[in-house]
Amino acid sequence: MVAATNDADNADEHPPSEVIDSGRNRRRAALYSLPFLLLGLGNVVLILSWGLEPLWGFLLLPPILFCTVLTYIVFSTDFLDDR
Repeated sequence: MVAATNDADNADEHPPSEVIDSGRNRRRAALYSLPFLLLGLGNVVLILSWGLEPLWGFLLLPPILFCTVLTYIVFSTDFLDDR
């Protein structure tokens, strides 16, 4: 009976590892995908500063955002840990 009480107390003090890992993975994913987003947006600003039409900047945004979201998903779900 005493052991069961101690286990219940320890469960309250230490959250499951899934909760801890999910927060860390999201933070790591955001940090790893941020350079893709910044480089892409920097390229759009550079293209617009060269005087090209704004349509070219808007055409580059979807692939930039797609790669950023894909990078975030891969790092946040630990997709590459099995390989």
